[in-house]
Amino acid sequence: MNKSYYSLGLMSGTSGDGVDASLAISDGKDKFNLVHNEYFLYPQDIYDEFHKLKEKILNLEDIEKYSKNLKDLERKITLCNSTLVETIKFKLLQQKKGIKIDLVGFHGQTILHMPEKKFSLQLGDAKLLSQLTNTKVVYRFRENDLQNGGQGAPLAPIFHQLLVNQKNIKPPLTILNLGGIANITSINEKNKISSSDIGPGNCLIDHWVRLNSKQFCDEGGNLARSGKINKIILDQSLDNFYENQISKKKSFDTNDFDLSFVRGLSLEDGAATLTEFTAEICSKKINNHKVYVCGGGRKNSFLLERIEDKNGCKIESIDKLGIDGDFVESQAFAYLAVRSLLNLPISFPETTGCKIQCSGGLLV
Repeated sequence: MNKSYYSLGLMSGTSGDGVDASLAISDGKDKFNLVHNEYFLYPQDIYDEFHKLKEKILNLEDIEKYSKNLKDLERKITLCNSTLVETIKFKLLQQKKGIKIDLVGFHGQTILHMPEKKFSLQLGDAKLLSQLTNTKVVYRFRENDLQNGGQGAPLAPIFHQLLVNQKNIKPPLTILNLGGIANITSINEKNKISSSDIGPGNCLIDHWVRLNSKQFCDEGGNLARSGKINKIILDQSLDNFYENQISKKKSFDTNDFDLSFVRGLSLEDGAATLTEFTAEICSKKINNHKVYVCGGGRKNSFLLERIEDKNGCKIESIDKLGIDGDFVESQAFAYLAVRSLLNLPISFPETTGCKIQCSGGLLV
């Protein structure tokens, strides 16, 4: 019998608003039983500092230029994560279930992703987190894949496949993850997986709303639904995107997308035009009729409607399968941490484009 581990996955998405935490028991293979999900909101200063830095850091030179700011922010993020680990430990103690966390899968907060340079930086000091929590920590999940010719993303497909198998969902199907960046995992009739980033998810819409209102996102897509698409701007921006080399990339950073083309539009019209831009790009990459969506973007019903309308697919929330769509990524990193510990592969030529399947992550 394979040994199982209590693993806590910590995932901070490109929205930079907080940390998703998922505790599960897994053998890193076909066993994965969820114990606890919880969301922790970042303090306002971390949220503000992250977004200010994210807008300034566009290349490797900027990493050096803002190194002190990054170190300061990294420490704050690490302390925040250590507090939530201790909070979850305390809750487990109160519940008297005799559960001890064996491992933390610490993704960290992505500040720059440049796979063409074999570079992806996630803020988070794993050594400090391990010391503060007295727990083993797996981190730098993307590094080995990048060094083996991969894109460093997406890493969740092997976990998506496990979820589909556990729920006995018959393929072919697609898992659409709508975070800041949109990516898909396609599973064919033979249960073989392939995946890629496909374009912007929430990043352009969220950024626009943050810049032009006191809201953090377009809840339910209501702003876009009430706005009017500027067809001339939309068509020109799509032409520019497809003529640009960025459209040929296999994985994206939020900085790959620029919302300057909607500058001057009203809040609602800008949201409508950006939503249509996002839906147009995403719809072209979905190749299965049956689609389950996870991530924060699944709550933007207008965006989903526009993708469905353009593609002809049927999109259902992954929540209908009894899976909380807010925590798929954090659960994935709980699972990947165990696989890393056991030196099992987490990325594959069909998922990240790496030359050979490889494990990833460093243990402290």
